[in-house]
Amino acid sequence: MIPDLPNLSPLADRLPDLAAREQSRATHPPRILLLYGSLRDQSYSRFVTLEAERLLRHFGCETRIFHANGLPLPDDAEASHPKVQELRELCLWSEGQVWTSPERHGAMTGVMKSQIDWIPLALGAIRPTQGRTLAVMQVSGGSQSFNAVNQMRVLGRWMRMLTIPNQSSVAKAWQEFDETGRMRASPYYDRIVDVMEELVKFTLLTRDLSGVLTDRYSERKESAEKLEARVSLSAAV
Repeated sequence: MIPDLPNLSPLADRLPDLAAREQSRATHPPRILLLYGSLRDQSYSRFVTLEAERLLRHFGCETRIFHANGLPLPDDAEASHPKVQELRELCLWSEGQVWTSPERHGAMTGVMKSQIDWIPLALGAIRPTQGRTLAVMQVSGGSQSFNAVNQMRVLGRWMRMLTIPNQSSVAKAWQEFDETGRMRASPYYDRIVDVMEELVKFTLLTRDLSGVLTDRYSERKESAEKLEARVSLSAAV
C-alpha cells in the first residue's frame, strides 16, 4: 500500500518505458482505412473519400476503401457475413481511419452508422479500433454544417480512437465536383489536404505508442487482481 494513496493498487501502478518503445519504431507506410456513408452512384461522400485516398497515397500511405454495398444492417445477419468479416479485417489491418458521411436530416447517414456498429470494441483480446487515429469529414447538400462530424467524433471517442483536431465539412457539395467526380480547387479542397496531412502526422507520431496511450490503470488493476487471486488459490491448494 502507498501511504498517501491508499486506494491505488501498486500491482497496476506503472508508467511506460518510452525509451524502449523508441527502439522498435515501425518503418512501413501508414495503413489507412477509409469509410464513407452512401450507396449512391453519384455519391459526393465517395468522391471526397477518393480525393482523400489520392492525397494519402501522395503522402506515402497504404490505403484501403471499404464499400458498404451489401453490408447487412446490424443484427440482421451473423458476424460471419462476408461483408462484416471484410470490414473487421480491414479495421484490424488499419493504423488510422477516415470516416466521411453525408449529412441527412441533420445527422450522419444510416449507412455510416451501420458500418461503425458492425465494428466491435473487442474481438477476443484484440481491439480493432483502440489507439488508431481517426479523421472525420462530411458533405452537405446545402449550407455548411457540422452535425455529422460532431456525431462521428463522439463515436470515435467511444471506439477509443485518437480523433485528430482538424476536420472537413463541404457545403453544397454538388457544386464542388466536375463531371468526372474530381474536386475543384477551392478552400474546401485545401481543408481536405490539411486534414489528410494532419492524419498522417498523427498516425506516424502515435502508431508505435498506441498501446501506451490506451493502457489503462483500471484494466491493469483488474488483470493484476485476477492473477493475484489465481496465484493465491494455487498456493493454498
